[in-house]
Amino acid sequence: MTTFLPKEVADGLEAARKQALRKKSRLRVQAGLETLTVLKYWDGGFSVDLEDAPKLRGLVDLYDGSIHLYQCLIVASEEEDSEMRYEFKRNTLAVESAPLDFERAENAPVALIGRS
Repeated sequence: MTTFLPKEVADGLEAARKQALRKKSRLRVQAGLETLTVLKYWDGGFSVDLEDAPKLRGLVDLYDGSIHLYQCLIVASEEEDSEMRYEFKRNTLAVESAPLDFERAENAPVALIGRS
């Protein structure tokens, strides 16, 4: 028995696999004005489709839908299975407010009530 597939069939299977990964992934990476769908994500990095992937490098933002998860410093790692892999040099959790540079007292007032 042979396991050889014609090129057209193999290309069709690969396209279907990529489409399934794109459909189920909510993660996306934004570099400047460009937004790419993340196909795979792991602790040390992520991968995107090789056809869509420019040679990203530097500071990017990682989103889950519309939620900003991380601000990442990345470098292109390798091409593997028609995917471009990127590794994190730095992966910082995104926060909604700036960190405080002072200690907040437990019994501090929440707001001031003005005189009427």
